[in-house]
Amino acid sequence: MNEALPTTQKRDPARDLLLVVDVQNVYLPGNPWACPGIVSAMNNTVNLLRSPRLPETILTRFVPPAHPVGRWKKYNEETAQINRDAFLCRLAKPVLAVSEGKAVAEKSTYSAFKCPEVRSALEGKEAVALAGVVAECCVLSTLLDAIDLGYEVVYLHDCIAGQSVEAEQMVSQLAKRFSPVHTRFMSSEEYLSALL
Repeated sequence: MNEALPTTQKRDPARDLLLVVDVQNVYLPGNPWACPGIVSAMNNTVNLLRSPRLPETILTRFVPPAHPVGRWKKYNEETAQINRDAFLCRLAKPVLAVSEGKAVAEKSTYSAFKCPEVRSALEGKEAVALAGVVAECCVLSTLLDAIDLGYEVVYLHDCIAGQSVEAEQMVSQLAKRFSPVHTRFMSSEEYLSALL
């Protein structure tokens, strides 16, 4: 189940939703959860967001829940210092600069599918094009939820960063393993070229 479909197959942007997951300052170089590949992934995402051919797009941002339960309570206690830092929690400036008119949904769990705005935007769609961070947390959780809900996932590998190179590669390999039934593994350039 890992033979990739040709990347030249054309896509109807009306059938896709582009999800840009949690490209927040905390993941940028010099910040507490910096991802080694974030600069390249963010630059590719910015180039993607500049395209006039994009499908409907939603950006997500992780915010701590007001009343966390279970393990989320412990998680948010341990990350309270970061969660209280407004700068670290903001979307990165380069992404914000090219996101005018695009929806921003706040979430308090890993998967973007917990956002009502995302679920609503997916009505009538067939696929989710996925970009963002962190590969092995929020991106992976969103990928698996999308598959379980029956959507094709376009894994935009050059727009995704992990907390380590190894973790990023691990999730990329997993995304490839779901191809061609559930996923398409594409670069942002290949994706833009495929849009009608």
